[in-house]
Amino acid sequence: MSEIFGFDAYAPREIAQRVETVGVAKARLALLPLALLGVLAGAFIGLGALGFVIVKSDAALGYAAGQWLGGLVFSLGLLLVVVAGAELFTGNNLLAMAWADGKISSRELLRNWVVVCLANLVGAAGLALLVFLSGHAELNDGAIGQTVFKIALAKQGLPWQEAFFRGVLCNLLVCMAVWMAMAGRSVIDKAVAIVFPVSAFVAAGFEHSIANMYLMPLAWLLQQSGAVPSTPVISGAGMLGNWLPVIAGNLLGGSVLVALTYHVIYRRGSAAP
Repeated sequence: MSEIFGFDAYAPREIAQRVETVGVAKARLALLPLALLGVLAGAFIGLGALGFVIVKSDAALGYAAGQWLGGLVFSLGLLLVVVAGAELFTGNNLLAMAWADGKISSRELLRNWVVVCLANLVGAAGLALLVFLSGHAELNDGAIGQTVFKIALAKQGLPWQEAFFRGVLCNLLVCMAVWMAMAGRSVIDKAVAIVFPVSAFVAAGFEHSIANMYLMPLAWLLQQSGAVPSTPVISGAGMLGNWLPVIAGNLLGGSVLVALTYHVIYRRGSAAP
């Protein structure tokens, strides 16, 4: 079927098979490599967020230009995850397809999600600490640090329902990016598939839980050091107040709206259209 879609890309039905096969392998990965790959993914997404902040700290850019250019740069994070190899919680919501087809158990699914999410937090927050110690936030006459603080405050102030639904929309696009990347056979194929959906979710201001696990701890570190204003306070409760609804939204957007939807279309039974 691949030739119908041009070049040598995998057809949607073949993507579904590949996503399911990869999902089984991910669910049964040993704990140590799973955790280490999760740490890497958190750091990779943090690097994408770092690039986004650099763009947003340029006051000469208009809102739309800053959002879209920032989204383009943020794509680096998912490119590193997909091409270099890492375990990202939001992308791993696609494991719901293998679960729905009975290829992995509920325990294996939840084990992957919990371990990877916690490891992503370690990687993202660890990168935030390294960036803080490097003095990176002082660049552009301190505009980098001020931009991080402004972004973190906005995230902390989001009502839970807005955070939740922005998380849903974010991971709908992230999982579509991963899904389309599975159609590609080359690095260029994967890059093209990833850039547009990721740029779109960033430009739209949707919420990515793992990116927030980099931005908000970095803002907290900057506030504790006196590099940014001491009020309003970035707090642990404020971080959790953002992370929990965003994680829940990411789960719904990726596992239900993408993985389970495609499961019904292509994998439910053996007579999918």
